[in-house]
Amino acid sequence: MKFLCRSKLLLLALLCLYALPANAEILAMLNYESRPDDKLKELKMPFGAKSRREGISVIDVDPQSANYGHILMDIPLPPDLVAHHIFYNRDASKAYVTALGKPELRVIDMTRFPYRIKQIDIPDCQVGEDTIFSEDNKTWYTTCMGSNKVIIGDAETDLPIKAIDMPKGYPHGIAINSSIDRLLVTSTVRASDLKDPGETITEVEASSGKILAHYTLSNKPSPSGEAPVEVLFVPDSNPPLAYITNMFGNSLWTAKWNPETMKFDVAEAFSFASHNTSVPLEIYFRDNNRMYVTTANPGHLHIFDLSKDLLKPTLLQTLPTGEGAHHVAFSKDNQYAFVQNSFINLPGMSDGSITVIDLQQNRVVDQIDTFKNQGFTPNCIVLLPEWNDPAGH
Repeated sequence: MKFLCRSKLLLLALLCLYALPANAEILAMLNYESRPDDKLKELKMPFGAKSRREGISVIDVDPQSANYGHILMDIPLPPDLVAHHIFYNRDASKAYVTALGKPELRVIDMTRFPYRIKQIDIPDCQVGEDTIFSEDNKTWYTTCMGSNKVIIGDAETDLPIKAIDMPKGYPHGIAINSSIDRLLVTSTVRASDLKDPGETITEVEASSGKILAHYTLSNKPSPSGEAPVEVLFVPDSNPPLAYITNMFGNSLWTAKWNPETMKFDVAEAFSFASHNTSVPLEIYFRDNNRMYVTTANPGHLHIFDLSKDLLKPTLLQTLPTGEGAHHVAFSKDNQYAFVQNSFINLPGMSDGSITVIDLQQNRVVDQIDTFKNQGFTPNCIVLLPEWNDPAGH
């Protein structure tokens, strides 16, 4: 009898255990660097070349998690690498980290844990910015803002195979549309001092690397100082259409493929001038009719509706973030967006926090200060593949 009672109690305990919800978590990967020396002085932290630190961390960003805001893993990087952006390839089996300080890519094997990182030397690439992948996942393209080149690489061996000289200079943003065999590349600013801003995007034949045309993204006399920075094709748009952020021009432009002329028609789509915000940076697309754009000064995430007219987006809402709103990570379940607030440690645009946004209610629910409180600024954020929605990237 005692045995039966104990068995029933054990069964009840097991049933209760399995009825409990699984521990919530959403894991994000961020690369970070030390804040500028003046900021470290304010925080009363060690500063100078010897104290400079860089790394890649995995942090739990789920507000419902017991580990919320905690760093779960840290991978040191060379303190002079100046790791910049993190990009997944098409199947998220690898993550590519560009660098401003050294002519190389770091490639993370996301299929093995602990993660393995290999270094890819790219001598022709100074100030590596953006990396994109062909739709068959066999080729990568990296912009090199300091050496005015686009490097083409084999995405299986990860070896560079060709360098394209960019005559307009300062290539930064890059987008690919395989259906028309085209790359679009922005001409942004001189890397050394962020001056001499460009005003064009360059059309390149993706299969050959041949320069085909340049398009001016400005309604002002040249030189206009617009500084186009990021470019991204709207997923499944027909004919293909890309959006471009003009960093200094404070505007959004479109480049729409014209099947008759076999060229792009460019036009201004939206101006941030009357919205008390500036320095538009990253673009994201979700749910076929939503576009998200960050502005770094003073820091906002803007939500646009594209359902009525792809050429004329409707601003639905602007959400405040921290200064320097830059990259955004979106959860697959459409519950959260996480905004990384730092734009290359620039004054007034390097808050160092992560803004948590509830996408169901379109409101800010919290701010993660884990890196900020330790004297670091994160430079990019992606969720680990299990949770990450590429949002058109």
